[in-house]
Amino acid sequence: MHKKYILVLLITGHFQILPGQKKDKVPEQLERSRHKYEQIAHTIWEYAELGYQEHRSSQLLQQTLLEEGFNVDKGVAEIPTAFVASYGSGSPVIGILAEFDALPGISQDAVPERREVVKGGNGHACGHHLFGTASVAAAIAVKNWMKSSGQKGTIRLYGTPAEEGGAGKVYMVRAGLFDDVDAVLHWHPSPVNAANAASSLANKSAKFRFYGVSAHAASAPHFGRSALDAVEAMNYMVNLMREHVQSDSRIHYVITEGGKAPNVIPEFAEVFYYVRHPEMDIARENFEWVVKAAEGAAMGTNTRMEYEVIHGAYNLMPNETLARVVHKNLEQIGGYTYTPEELAFAEKIRETLPEKKQQDLDLVSQVEPFEVQERGRRGSTDVGDISWVVPTAGLSTATWVPGTSAHTWQAVAAGGMSIGHKGMMLAAKTLALSAIDFYRDQEVLKKAKEELLRRTGPEFSYAPLLGDRKPPLDYRK
Repeated sequence: MHKKYILVLLITGHFQILPGQKKDKVPEQLERSRHKYEQIAHTIWEYAELGYQEHRSSQLLQQTLLEEGFNVDKGVAEIPTAFVASYGSGSPVIGILAEFDALPGISQDAVPERREVVKGGNGHACGHHLFGTASVAAAIAVKNWMKSSGQKGTIRLYGTPAEEGGAGKVYMVRAGLFDDVDAVLHWHPSPVNAANAASSLANKSAKFRFYGVSAHAASAPHFGRSALDAVEAMNYMVNLMREHVQSDSRIHYVITEGGKAPNVIPEFAEVFYYVRHPEMDIARENFEWVVKAAEGAAMGTNTRMEYEVIHGAYNLMPNETLARVVHKNLEQIGGYTYTPEELAFAEKIRETLPEKKQQDLDLVSQVEPFEVQERGRRGSTDVGDISWVVPTAGLSTATWVPGTSAHTWQAVAAGGMSIGHKGMMLAAKTLALSAIDFYRDQEVLKKAKEELLRRTGPEFSYAPLLGDRKPPLDYRK
């Protein structure tokens, strides 16, 4: 068999012949580094750091990239845990996104029954420890291919904090960090393997704070003005509002502060709202209605209200051109099978799920048929903002037991053991192969850009839903 060779011009002016690296060798090389990436992912799983507090997780990923020859620009977009790692120069520029924040209040051991590691602690219930690690692995694999093949261009790994309600990527878009990028790839942990051209729900959130007057609730209630009454009045009005918004709207809230003692009229209370819809403009309109409910609640209870927008995210803009390339590569990689130990674990997890959620465990070996989903049907992501300014495509892989929902202890458990790690490596291989395809066929990038411009329309000009506020670095404290 003849080897493919490339010529590399050295600084000395001499040529050196190096064996070229074929694309089909990339998954094999990633597989040889599996143990390294499993260790990184599990370390971040144990850190379980919340949004904008992911200092150790971010540093671990940065150090991994530095050791592989990437240049790392840290603390970008006024976010201490955000970074951009680059290798190469010039065009095309391919970006890969890496998340690494955990969720509060869902600590869980890597076992198939509910067992907290830290009472009330954090947990990677959305699998971002796997997300960040697989993306770093893919970027390194692409770097190695570029170095061996002589491919021109730039590979960038974007370390993006606080996806869970902190909208880290939005601030990075606003700072212009994606202005010269030709395509962006991302992925997400899931109970299935899929690479669709799919949308998501736009989302705008805020904390509504009410200020009243404290008084003794028994002896002098007429001197008090209850901030908690204002929160309850606001919530009541918003719940009445649900009848009159579009049926695919989603509005949810949690009271984060309601007072300290029943016999003390609360002088301060706070409620945290999310407002979602498949269309960004309607999400914005519904949010403005929620603000009016808050204003009315303050008037009716003779309290004062102020609110702080915490985050805002566009709905994902599908890009069928890129998504078909990613789907092709996911099908090439395929799914995986359980070992006997993993199967026993998965069966126990399935028993803990609601009956209607219990699914065939063999789904992990399959790849879902390709779909174009123009309208968001589930959650939200700050990847949405990127997808309106750069052609973007993503995938999901089976890091959780089929039927598992995100933000559950079952997701934390599977993500902390080999089931999660297997799905992570599927994602890393698919991302790497897809990026390589974009470098080798730049006509795809041109068509993807044309599709984006067609979808956004000629009049579109990006403006973040969260306005000009600074990153809410303390929103999880």
